Amino acid sequence: MTEQFTPLQDLALIGDRRTCALLDKRGSIVWYCPKRFDNPSLFASLLDPQKGGSWTLEIEGLEFKERAYLEDSGILQTHFSGEKGKLLLEDWMPLYARFYGICRTLSPSPVPYRMLLSPRPNYARQSPVLEQKEEKQATLDFDFHLYASHPLAVEQDTISCQVPAGEEAWFILAEKALDKPKEMLEEVRELSLKNWREIASHITYKGPYEEEVRKSLRLLRMLTYAENGGIIAAATTSLPEVIGGERNYDYRYVWLRDAAMIVSALARAGSDGEEERKFLSFMCSAMHRIPAPVVPMLTLDTQPVGTQQALNFRGYKNSQPVEYGNGASDQLQLDANSNVLIAAKVIYNRYNTREHWETIQGLANFLVAHWQEPDHGIWEETPIAQYTSSKVIASISLKYIAEHSTDEDEKKRWQDTSEEIKAYVEENCITSEGAYAVYAGSEQVDVSAILFPIWGFNDADSEAMLKTIEVLERENCQDHLYRRHLVEFDSSKEGAFLAGTLWVAQYWVMRRDWDKVEAILAAALRFMNDMGIMPEEGDPVTGEWLGNLPQTFVHASLIGTVIDYKNARYGEEE
Repeated sequence: MTEQFTPLQDLALIGDRRTCALLDKRGSIVWYCPKRFDNPSLFASLLDPQKGGSWTLEIEGLEFKERAYLEDSGILQTHFSGEKGKLLLEDWMPLYARFYGICRTLSPSPVPYRMLLSPRPNYARQSPVLEQKEEKQATLDFDFHLYASHPLAVEQDTISCQVPAGEEAWFILAEKALDKPKEMLEEVRELSLKNWREIASHITYKGPYEEEVRKSLRLLRMLTYAENGGIIAAATTSLPEVIGGERNYDYRYVWLRDAAMIVSALARAGSDGEEERKFLSFMCSAMHRIPAPVVPMLTLDTQPVGTQQALNFRGYKNSQPVEYGNGASDQLQLDANSNVLIAAKVIYNRYNTREHWETIQGLANFLVAHWQEPDHGIWEETPIAQYTSSKVIASISLKYIAEHSTDEDEKKRWQDTSEEIKAYVEENCITSEGAYAVYAGSEQVDVSAILFPIWGFNDADSEAMLKTIEVLERENCQDHLYRRHLVEFDSSKEGAFLAGTLWVAQYWVMRRDWDKVEAILAAALRFMNDMGIMPEEGDPVTGEWLGNLPQTFVHASLIGTVIDYKNARYGEEE
C-alpha cells in the first residue's frame, strides 16, 4: 500500500444515492463508507495511507490515460495504456438494483496484475474479520461478500487476487450474499445505467459552460440521499482548509444554509421539480419534529448532528484532528431557517404549490421572534455577533415568503419585520468607508455581502454595494479568486473560497461586465477536475485543493452563476 497521499484533484466519485466511494487515477478506492454517506469508513487511505484501508489495482507497465463517466451515469470508465496494450477499468455502484455494493470489471489486460483489498472497518478502529468461503468468494465482517472472477487469497487483514495477462476480470463487493454473481453483474449494470438515464432526464441544460454545468448536476445527483431527498454538503470528512492545520470538519450532512442555493440551481437549470421538492420535504420533515427550529445541519435520517468525535487517523497531509460529527450542530444560525424559506419560495413560485406551509409558517415566525439575537453567522464562527449576512437573508426571506401567505395579519407581520431588519442593517452594519460590514460595528467586509443584490436586498450599483465590491477587490481578491473573512481565524492562511468567488461572478453578471464574469469563472474552474469535482477552497498561488469535496455548495453556485450569465447575456428568460 502506498504511503503517499492521494492528490485531491485526482479523485473521481462513484455512488448509488445512498453512499459513495472515491477513486484515484490508478484505480484505487481510497474512501468508502458503506450503506450511508455518513457511516463509518471501510476504506479511508485518503485520510491515512498506512492504516485507513483501500482497494487497490497494482499493475506495472500500464499508465493512466483518461477516464470518463458513461453517458450521464455514475458508471466510471478508466483507461490505461502502455507499450504492450490497453486496459479498461469500469467501476460503479448498483443503483436501485438487486443488491448494493461496488462492482469492478476489467477488460483483458496486456500484463498481469493484482487486486488488493485491505478493509479497515469502523474508521480502522477494529480489525477486519475475513473468511474465505470458496475459491472465488470471501466475507468481510460477516456483512460484506466479495466475489471475483479469479481465485482469492485471504491473508490476515488483506484479500488479494492475481489476474493473468489476457483475461477479463470482475469483482463484486456486495452488502448481501448473491446466488449467481457473474450472471447478475451485466443485468445490474444495465439496470443501473437505465436508472441513471431516468434520473438525469429530470434536468436538461443547454447553453454556455454546458459541460461544467452537466458535470455539476451529475455530482449533485450522486450526493443526494434518494430515500428522502437530502443532499449532503460533501462526500468527505476532515479534508483540511489549511494543510497541517486544525480546520478540518465533517461535511457528510445536510446543511440548511445550502438549501436555497441548491434548490434554486436545480429549479433554474431546467428541472421538472422532483429533486428540489423532495429536498424541501426532507428539510420540512425534520423541522416539523425538532422542537426549536434552529439546527443548522441534519443527518440523513433528519436528526440533529452529533458533536465532534476524534479519530485516530494521521489526517490528510498530517492535518489533524480527523473527526466525525460537527461541533456547529447546536449553533443558532439565522440563515439556516431563512434559506429554507427561500427554497420554499423558489418552489412555490415555479411549481405553483404551497406544500409544507405549516412548517414554513413556523420557520418564518421563529425569525420574527428571534432576528434581533446575535448568532454564529454563515461561516459558523464560535463568537456570536450581529452578523450582517444573517440579518439580510432573514429580511429578504420574510419578504419573499410573505407573498405566499393568505392571512393578511400574518403577511403584514412578516413584511413589517422584513422592513425593520432592513432598517437595522442600513443603520448599524455599514463600515466607516461605506461598505457592508461583517457584523454590526465591524470595519471588515466579507464576500457573503456580494449576495445581497443577488438575493434582492438592494441594487448591484447601490452606493454601499459599489463600496463593498471595491473593498473586496482590494483586500480579499487574488488573481480573480476571493477569500472570505473569518472572525476567529486569519483567512489569509486558507485558500480562496470558491463558492464566494462564483458569487462575485454572479454579481458582475448583474453589472453586465462580461469580461469580469468570464475571468472569474475561468479562475474558479481551474479547480474543477476532469470528473467535474470542485473542492471548497483552492490556493491561488499553488493551485492546491483545500477542504472537503465534491462541495455541493460550490457546484450549486456555479450552476446559478452560469444560468444568470446565460439569461443576462443572451436574453433568455429563466
